[in-house]
Amino acid sequence: MSLFSLIAALLLEQVHPLSSRKYLLAWISGYVGFFQRNFNAGEHSQGRVAWILVIALPLALVFALYCLLLTAHPIFSWAFSVLVLYLTMGFRQFSHYYTDIHQALRDKQVDKARELLGSWLGKSCSDLSYEEVARVTIEQALLCSHRNVFGVVFWFVIFMMLGLGPVGAVLYRLALFMYNRWSMKEDAEIDNFGTFARQAFHLMEWMPLRLTAATFAIVGNFEDTIYCWRTQAAHWIDPEAGILLASGAGALGVRLGQAIMQDQQPVFRPELGIGDEADADYMQSAIGLVWRALVFQLFMLLLLTVANLLG
Repeated sequence: MSLFSLIAALLLEQVHPLSSRKYLLAWISGYVGFFQRNFNAGEHSQGRVAWILVIALPLALVFALYCLLLTAHPIFSWAFSVLVLYLTMGFRQFSHYYTDIHQALRDKQVDKARELLGSWLGKSCSDLSYEEVARVTIEQALLCSHRNVFGVVFWFVIFMMLGLGPVGAVLYRLALFMYNRWSMKEDAEIDNFGTFARQAFHLMEWMPLRLTAATFAIVGNFEDTIYCWRTQAAHWIDPEAGILLASGAGALGVRLGQAIMQDQQPVFRPELGIGDEADADYMQSAIGLVWRALVFQLFMLLLLTVANLLG
């Protein structure tokens, strides 16, 4: 059921992208913000309690609905799983930015590409060169593809195998949302309050992130991927994200990271990957890498499904 749910959700998103996801995100923002306002007094323990409460209600609701629909008929529970995946997973959550930036760079419209990238990242990119725009865009796409697709797929499959329905997809996306929302280290109260959210998300990311990196190695340049993973990932500002970016750069044979200009100031970043400078052609290659990785993971899930049926 997991495999067919994933395929159906991916096809549904490609045929009919969800245009109203922003309203769902606004609701989640208000929901999480309620617990932040009422529990945050700058203490780590309060952040832990708030995180558990934020997670508990949606997970209980999703599991209850899944069990109710499964009791009525398995096809209803399957359709519900597809709906949950449709709301929580997908390339279309970020691909429109990537596609527009890619086209702008192909048309040599660097100013337009900078503006689009700035809108995507929520920060000024007016000082970036052509190559820097391509590098940062590929980096962001690799991170987004994992957090919007591969991470969701991993936890969805794990919880489905445990008989808990699509709870895993909801858990991962809520954990990611709180990680992003409560990771503002420049604010001391939020920093302490969000400690547990950061710890919980890093724990949840440990296995799926390495599985994504390993998949990049299999469908890309294996030797370069492993080399970059082992020698470069730990030097990134976030070593966990560094694993994903270094493995993606090695698989593509492109150089990512490196210093960039931002707000007329140099931002020093370690170099990731080996090979040529990033450009629009490598952006196209990055799309191919992500799709190959997804197809490979779905194929492995198919083999597991067949083995389980035969067993």
